[in-house]
This record gives sequence, structure tokens and C-alpha cells, in this order.
Amino acid sequence: EVQLVESGGGLVLPGGSLKLSCEASGFDFSIADMAWVRQGPGEEFEWVSSIGGGHDRTYYADSVKGRFTISRDGARSTLYLQMNDLKTDDTAVYYCATLTLVQSLNARAGVWPEHWSRGQGTQVTVTS
Repeated sequence: EVQLVESGGGLVLPGGSLKLSCEASGFDFSIADMAWVRQGPGEEFEWVSSIGGGHDRTYYADSVKGRFTISRDGARSTLYLQMNDLKTDDTAVYYCATLTLVQSLNARAGVWPEHWSRGQGTQVTVTS
């Protein structure tokens, strides 16, 4: 059974930083494509970033490029999202997800798969 547990969210001032973590289990994390998605209050899911399984190539939404960094630690089966220069628009619940790179590309265009796994989410609030 796929299990994803996010942590690291919190309340931060604009311009601040947070590092999110996602502990994964129940599948071969080292070869899995992984993604971070978010959902702002009253909004649809938004794809944020992905990292390829095996090759670790990274991909970002234009809204976070240059500010967020996705990474993984295969030995710990943990996915990370380093978020710098946070903006109020970044306020959302952040989820890690087992989206393939193709699914992430489609999600970027607003087309989400019928079934996909995500954790319970971690709240990030950016406010002055």
C-alpha cells in the first residue's frame, strides 16, 4: 500500500523559506517519478514540481521556477521541496504525489489522472 506522509509546513513571512518533506513507503521510491502539488483555498489542484525516477531530472511550474527546489533521498525514501522567497500566492496545502512525468505534464495543463496517490498534505501559509 502506497503511503505518503508530508511534513514541514507552517506560517512564514513573505520572502521566507520552508523545507517540506515527504516520507514514502509501500513502493520502490528510488525508481518512482514523484511530484509536489498544491491546493490553495477554494482552488483546484496545481502541479508544482516533479522529479524523475532513476535520472532525477527536475521540472517546475513557471510560478515557482527559481524559488523552489525538488530533491529526493533514496536511502531515506524521502522527497523534499525547498521553498525560498515565498509569496502570499504560495499559500496552500502541499501534497506529495506519485504522478508519473507524463501525468505531471498533463496536470500542468489542468488534466489530472482519474486515480493518483497523495499524502494528507501539509499547510503552508505565507502572510505578513
